[in-house]
Formats: sequence, C-alpha cells, structure tokens
Amino acid sequence: MKNLLKPWQASRRPQPPPPCDDAADRAQHRASVFEDIERGHSGWFWATDAAGCLSYISPAACERFGLAAEDLIGKPFTSLFETDPEHPGERSDRPLQFLLGAHARLADVTVRLVPDRCPPGARPAWWALSGQPKIDVARPGSDGAFHGYRGSARDITLEYERRIEDSRLAEFDSLTGLANRHRISRRFDAMLAAFKGTLRPVTLMMLDLDRFKQVNDTLGHPAGDELLRQVAQRLTRVVGTVGDIGRLGGDEFQILLPDIEDRGKLGELADKIIGLVSQPYRIDDNHVVIGVSIGMAIAPFDGGEREDIVRAADLALYAAKHGGRGQFRFYSADLKDEKEERRQLEEALREAISSVEGDADNWDEPQLAMVYQPVVRTDDHVVVGFEALMRWEHPQRGAIPPSVFIPVAEDTGMILQLGAWALRQAARDAAAWPHPLRIAVNVSAVQFAHPDFPRIVSDVLDSAGLDPERLELELTESVFMGDSETTDAAFKALKALGVRLALDDFGTGYSSLSYLRAAPFDKLKVDRSFVDSCTLSDQNSAKIIAAIIGLADALGMETTVEGVEAFDQRDVVCAKGARFIQGFLYSPPLEQAVLLERMAAGELRIPPEGPKRHRPERRSVYRRIGVIHEDHRYEALLRNLSATGARIEGLVGVPVGTSLVLDLGAGQLAVVTVSRSEDATIGVEFETPLVSDGAGGLVTRYRASSYALAAAARMVSTSAPQFLEVEVRKRA
Repeated sequence: MKNLLKPWQASRRPQPPPPCDDAADRAQHRASVFEDIERGHSGWFWATDAAGCLSYISPAACERFGLAAEDLIGKPFTSLFETDPEHPGERSDRPLQFLLGAHARLADVTVRLVPDRCPPGARPAWWALSGQPKIDVARPGSDGAFHGYRGSARDITLEYERRIEDSRLAEFDSLTGLANRHRISRRFDAMLAAFKGTLRPVTLMMLDLDRFKQVNDTLGHPAGDELLRQVAQRLTRVVGTVGDIGRLGGDEFQILLPDIEDRGKLGELADKIIGLVSQPYRIDDNHVVIGVSIGMAIAPFDGGEREDIVRAADLALYAAKHGGRGQFRFYSADLKDEKEERRQLEEALREAISSVEGDADNWDEPQLAMVYQPVVRTDDHVVVGFEALMRWEHPQRGAIPPSVFIPVAEDTGMILQLGAWALRQAARDAAAWPHPLRIAVNVSAVQFAHPDFPRIVSDVLDSAGLDPERLELELTESVFMGDSETTDAAFKALKALGVRLALDDFGTGYSSLSYLRAAPFDKLKVDRSFVDSCTLSDQNSAKIIAAIIGLADALGMETTVEGVEAFDQRDVVCAKGARFIQGFLYSPPLEQAVLLERMAAGELRIPPEGPKRHRPERRSVYRRIGVIHEDHRYEALLRNLSATGARIEGLVGVPVGTSLVLDLGAGQLAVVTVSRSEDATIGVEFETPLVSDGAGGLVTRYRASSYALAAAARMVSTSAPQFLEVEVRKRA
C-alpha cells in the first residue's frame, strides 16, 4: 500500500519552477521585480543619455511629482533636479551639474525637483540620488564612450527635514528665532573674508537692553522670555533685510550691516532701534518699559579681524551704557578701558555719598550738593517754584554730570541712598525758604519701585516740617515697568500723603496716554529736546509742544516747558500756550545761599535775559588738526566746532572762498570752504555737515582707510606753500 501511494504523494509535493534559460524570460522577470519596487514607492529609477537629458524615469516618480512622463523625458537632468545650496548632500558639497559633468559616481546626493517644475500646492520632497555613469569599455576597440547615467533614488523627505531642523536648532536661538552666537560669528567671518580684498565695509552693532534685569526680578523669567521675543520682533522690523540679527544670550544682541559705513545713516538706524525698543510692551497685564544701548565698530577702519571689531564695538557699548543709557556710541581710538573707569567711578561715588552721610568730619567738604533752578510764570516772570538738581564735584575729576553717575548708582543699588539723601536735603532747604514755594525732586524708577519709598517720603516731610503740597516728585515713564499693582499702590500712598506728582520728559520716546489715565499726575514737563528744535521750520517740535500743552489743559494738569535758552524759543512756546518755563533764559541752577539772599531781598521776579536767537551748540575744542590745500599739508589749531562749520587758528593769508580739506584724525577728511578770514583765524563751512557720534561729539559721515591715507601722503608736493603757518598757543 505504501508503495502504491508513493507516486501520488510525489505528485502532491511543490515542484520547482522550470529552469529559465530563455533571455527574454529573464528580462521579463527582472522588469517585474523593478515594477514591484516602483509600485511599493520605496524608490524609483532613472536614466540619462550621453547629452545629460532624462531618458527614463519610473512611473512612481511621475506620480509622486504630480507630473506626466512626457513633461520630464528629454529635458536636461540638471534643469529638473537641484541640490540644496544651503544643505548639500552629505557625501558631496559639489553642485549636481558639476558631478554629472565630471561623469562621477553619485552616492546619496540630496536633490529636489526644481521649484519651478513643481505643480502648485505640491509638498516639497527630497531624494537621495545614486547613479553610475555608463561607459562602454567592454567592446573590442571601444574608446570608453559615455552613454549617460543609470541610477536610483529613494525618498528621504522626513529624514532630511529632521536633519534641517536639527541644523536650525544648532544655529538659531530657540527663544527668539534669531541667529545664535555660533551662526552670527560664522556669518561675520565670511563677510570679512569676502570683503577684505576690496576693503568693503562691515558694521557691527552690539546691543544691550537697559533695565531688563528688573523685569526678570519683578515679573519673573517667563515675562522676561516674552519680552525678549517681542524685542527680537521689533529689531527684525527695523533692520529688515539690510542686516543680520543675532542673539548672543541673555539680553545681548548683535547686528551685522554689510556695505554700510555712513555714520550718519548708522546713527539714524541706531536712533530708530533705540526708539522702537524703548516703546512700552504689554506683558500679560503689565506695562513694561525698557531701553537699549548700542555700540558700533566698522571694519576695516576699526580693525580687520572679527575679534578686533567685536572688542571695539564692546568698548563703544560700554561707553554708551555708562554715559547715560538709551544711547549709541561709535568706537574711537581714545576710548579708555571703560570697565576700569566704571570700577573707579563706583568707588568714587561711594566716597561721595559717605561725604554727605554719617561722619562728615572725615571729609574736607561734601562732594554732593543740591542746586535749584527757578520755574517762572510767563505772564509776569515771577518764580513759582524750583527744581532740585544734584551736583557732584569730585576733588580730582572735577564736575561729574548726573547722566554719568545716576546710571551707575541705579545699577549698584546706591540710588536708594543717593535718592533718599536728595529728598532730605531738598526738603530741608525748601523748609528754610522765607516763601512757601514748591520744590520738585527727581525720583529714579529704581527708587520708586522700592516698597519703602512712600514711608521714606513721609519721614522726610515730617523731619523737615515741610507741607506735603510743596513737594513735587518728578517721575519718568520707566516707573511703569514694574508690577502694575505695586505701582498703583505706590501712587495711592503718595497721593494720600498729599505730595504732587509730575511726569518728566513727556513726549520723548513713546509716551502712552494710558499713563495719564491710570496715574494721578498733577503736571507734565515738556522735554527740552523739543525746545531745542522748536524754531526750525522743518521740524514738528512746535506742534508737539502745542499738543502736549493742550492735552495737559484738557486733563486739568499744569505744564512746564524745560530748556528755554533764547528769546525766539520763548516766543514760540508762549505762542503755543506755555504758562511756566524753566531754562537759562531766566536763570541757571542756584545754590541755596544765593536763593536765601535773593528771597530775603524780595527778588522773586526774574526778567528774561539771553540771546535773541537760539543757535545750534558750538563746541569749544582745542586740538591740532591737518589742513590740506592742493598738494600741501599745514598744521593748525581747531577751536570751535559745530555740525556745519568750525573756527581754525594758525594760517595767515587764506582768502575767503578757498577750498580746503581738514584732516580731523582717525581717517576723517572733511571738505570745507573758507567763509571768514582775519589775521591767523579762519572760519570754514563744511561741504557735508558732521553727524553725532552719540556722545555729544561730532564726526564725519565717512572715513578714509589707512591705505588711502598712506597713498595720499606720498603724493604731497615739496613746492612752496601758499599760506603762512604760525604757531598758536593755548590761551590762559
């Protein structure tokens, strides 16, 4: 039986396929394998002819691209596919056209369909392209003719996008989306390397936020993070495509500006950045006000390597921060070691505070003093009050302005001692006046934010015996940067004491009307920056002054206009409705002894006295400069300097109308025309006005490189000079 079943069982076993000896069968089998692979979308195949045109592409690829095969076949391969210029293939950083032209082997080169070929709305896809050149070397007598490429591709879109995201995270700040320190440094190096041969300029701006730490401390780190995001958005809005912006970390930013060296334009851009960043922010339910300081250095004038430019910009930034904040500075070779200067200034300020507090016997005389500038009624020139201003006279350094030492006091916390002393001293002095006039005292935002501030004000009033109605506290917008509930509580406590509140510097920056709605101010003070330009026809300052005065009147507030120094300014502000004026036209700040003497004599009326017209400030200087006429260079003395002209001493016989070039140093060459000539003194007018250096000084818009200066020096002639050069000594 078993033997009978064997043939039947053998017939039931799987039989092996018959041998495929036929070449056509093998080709058909291979084609079916390719079709299975293509239908599985795991990859596709392609081929080109010797001319580089596509001769075959898998139907699956056409389906994936959303294109018909006839739209692709016969087209140059490099017109259909491209490598990513930002992120080339892992195995090669050569462009696809180079690889194909060299008949090189392709191994996982990352490509995509050229965007112009993609159907509208198609999702971009990335492929790892591999291929072998088909070269005929097997046939006898063959010369190795090239017949094109045969290759395959696989979809790596998800892998590629993940890699790009990882790369983005490595080069961009995750909080703000700006370039991080690594990327911005690499960009700077690339610019310097590319521009070095042509001496094209690159400007570096270093930015540091003012009062950012206080936001973190009062509102918390999440609020600080949101603030940084909003700052980044504003910077991007101002800079646009002109430059590259990076966040170095914390509250530090960098901006790279290629091909910009005009210090006038750079100053304007810096002012725009300072203005926009200083505009109030809304963080949750809080109103936040910060500022920004900017330092600038320009390659190749301030250095040729990145480290040199960064160091120069950092020095300029340090000077801007500790010169009053909310300012910009250009680097100059005479900038000192600001960090050492800062350390010495801190020590000197501690000594100055000690000289007016504690044991005064340890000091020859107090270094700090309060002086008082009259506020005058315009109708009859009668004094209605005074503003208390602090003065610091250092034994060796001389007078140090508040714009320098107040930021140091705020950063170190010494402002609490300094501000408390100023309140006490001003209240004591005002209590001694024979007339019950008001006294206004400036209050720092740091001082105002201290929870004990209302109690300190109460103690000062009690100790001095001063009527609260006579004390006016001058605040700036920055008091609103802290917690709104704490700010509101401080306002209520101060008003409960009966003191008056004034909003100082109103109209500068981005003053918000919400301040006036929320805070119980009694007065607005118009900033002197509007008064400086109110007589100029091309400015809107006079209209702004009128608008502020009208707003104050509508809200039942007083208005004081600061900084009036000439009769034409007084005429303008009075025409716009000003009833109270403060400025040098009436009086400079006065010491207490002088005030007491005048009050005792009944001198409470101060008639205006000063220039008829306001002139732009002309700085008194004393330094040697070069004066170039034709091919001669003379040495002369620069005396006075303004944006439009200067006075020069040391040249005799220079006719009016003569064109000269002034060498102001550090590559600053200015073309001028002689407008006045008398003895050894000439007056000149600049062909192009000078611009601000951010520190109250003036600089040329452009600078000549050291190479150009050296070449010009070699061209100086040795023929006889046309003018007589005389020695001028400094007057006693």
